[in-house]
Amino acid sequence: MTVIEGIVEHGDQRGRLLGFPTANIPLDNEDVQDGVWTAIVQIESDRWFPAAVSIGRRRTFYGEAGQRLIEAHLLDFTENLYGRRIRVELATKIRPQRAFDDVQALTEQLNQDVQKVHEWSISHFPPSPSQTHRESSGLNSKTLSYAS
Repeated sequence: MTVIEGIVEHGDQRGRLLGFPTANIPLDNEDVQDGVWTAIVQIESDRWFPAAVSIGRRRTFYGEAGQRLIEAHLLDFTENLYGRRIRVELATKIRPQRAFDDVQALTEQLNQDVQKVHEWSISHFPPSPSQTHRESSGLNSKTLSYAS
């Protein structure tokens, strides 16, 4: 399993405008493969969230000249992460990076990616019967049982 840690930085806010806010971490490590991934993101010692993670240069907007980033869209998460250290554990590659013809095509693909991550998270981290809906959206150390 590939694990990346870093401090969340401000980005272009484009993901937020498209309805998919992301936690952005610059990435210099060329050993990590570009693509869109299922992942779990740790934001505190006992708080984990499933995430759709894009690794690459945001080709739709910057071609190959863009800064290489990890962009993590945490499912059912609304807190501010700027300046906080997070841990991203990549699980399964969903698809390769690619440039889209327009923002609408990108948004449609993002919806599909997030749906795949949601399905993946349910199959790997089913909520316990005692959890409420709000509690089941995040993973904690008691519900986390991921094995690669």
